[in-house]
Amino acid sequence: MKTYSAKPTDVVRKWYVIDAAEAPIGRVATRVATLLTGKGKPQFTKHIDCGDFVIVINADQLKATGKKLDQKMYYHHSHFPGGLKETTLSDQIERDASKAIIHAIRGMLPVNKLRDERLARLKVYNGSEHKHAAQQPETISIKDVK
Repeated sequence: MKTYSAKPTDVVRKWYVIDAAEAPIGRVATRVATLLTGKGKPQFTKHIDCGDFVIVINADQLKATGKKLDQKMYYHHSHFPGGLKETTLSDQIERDASKAIIHAIRGMLPVNKLRDERLARLKVYNGSEHKHAAQQPETISIKDVK
């Protein structure tokens, strides 16, 4: 039996909607990263981008467990002396919550040439409205199981 390898012309992309207010940021990010890579599909091939489009809504209602809102830090350096800037997760959510979700999802994607192409298929919105109704996206529920 021969090993199946997907071709770029064989890939069929679907659209999914995920509500970020349903679960903590890490659980949302892992589910989105799995959909963007296409690992749930039977024709998954590592070197071919088999992933789907993902729409994340309600990014401004992000949840975090424990003390992550105050203790989780985002760093940026300007490459000049004294140019280190720190931001907590709660400050980042107040400024632009979509950047916090994109940062988490980007960190969960494999570091290779397909990463930017996969992130381009991610659409993040702070409210519950999005402009992709014409694509008829399927809603996926992520509930926090305790």
